[in-house]
Amino acid sequence: PVFVMADLVNRLRSFDAYPKTLEDFRIKTFSGAAVSIVAAVIMLLLFASELSYFLTTEVTPELFVDTSRNEKMRINLDIVFPEMPCAYLSIDVMDISGEQQLDVEHNLYKTRLDPQGNEIDQTPHETLGEDNATVALAAELAKLDPKRCESCYGAENAEQKCCNTCAEVREAYRIKGWAFNNADGIVQCEREGWSDKMKEMSDEGCNMHGFLLVNKVAGNFHFAPGKSFQQHNVHIHDLQPFGRKSFNMTHYVKRLSFGNEYPGLVNPLDGHSEINVGEASTMYQYFVKIVPTRYRKLGGHVINTNQYSLTLHKRQIRQQLGESGLPGAFFMFEISPILVQLTESSRSFMHFLTSVCAIVGGVFTVAGMVDGMIYHSLRSWQKKNELGKLG
Repeated sequence: PVFVMADLVNRLRSFDAYPKTLEDFRIKTFSGAAVSIVAAVIMLLLFASELSYFLTTEVTPELFVDTSRNEKMRINLDIVFPEMPCAYLSIDVMDISGEQQLDVEHNLYKTRLDPQGNEIDQTPHETLGEDNATVALAAELAKLDPKRCESCYGAENAEQKCCNTCAEVREAYRIKGWAFNNADGIVQCEREGWSDKMKEMSDEGCNMHGFLLVNKVAGNFHFAPGKSFQQHNVHIHDLQPFGRKSFNMTHYVKRLSFGNEYPGLVNPLDGHSEINVGEASTMYQYFVKIVPTRYRKLGGHVINTNQYSLTLHKRQIRQQLGESGLPGAFFMFEISPILVQLTESSRSFMHFLTSVCAIVGGVFTVAGMVDGMIYHSLRSWQKKNELGKLG
């Protein structure tokens, strides 16, 4: 049995793919050491790169038909209009189902900006002096009967019989479908100094930020000057109270997204700006294609949101040439029937192990070839030098 085992061991030795030489027959060279150090550094760098790639998550896209129904879509927005006062701007939402949201104020905030783009402090401050306009107005309002019912100047309706403020008069006019041409003669507006306030704000800008909730169907939302109202099924903005021939709709989009954020989401309009060149008003039309998106995180959490792409068309409105149109920024959106699902998954450890082995083996083999080439070249050069055959 001992001889059988010895014979078996001898036979197995013939399969050794890595035959060893005696230490005495090995030659260590400076060039070999340099190649070994460079090879070790390359191995380390490639290993670090492969490890970094292995630790990231893989995102796999898939396409499905969107079967969701009766959902609402959230539109997040943060847009600056540096040449348009907040008192002039309104935002309206309409969709193909016929639903309308006129002069939206809930979940939206208007921040007044000075000509330099800085926020105007709107916190009320205590002031001294009886001649201060704000104090005088507060005193005059305090004298009024809180149960009073002032006139709406013919714009009364079933829900609104009284208009005790200028804003209520304007709202009654809007609901009635009337243009609010002039504040003169309207006691509420004269008492509040509405016309003077409009003149004071004429050089201001506005930052509109917040979110809208809309039906998940095709529609549009737009920013435009003037109160909006419906007249004979036509959407109208009343621009006459401002006494302007043109409106500068220059705007800067800080953020515009449809739904929640997810890792890697790119919103094409973030950081986009449009400058109104010339004296004529401009109509900006953004045609937005929205793609429903579902993002599945590694832990199982699901984010239902949207991506979008867009094209922009802008047109100057030269009234002296008879051109018609409403100055403003219009966002017309359509919903794709295809849903994109993005799924996170961890990368294969076996793939990582295979790559590491390939890196070590490949670099080691190439380094050996380079070392051998350098060694034999130097040997050949030395022999020729010794024989006096060089140059």
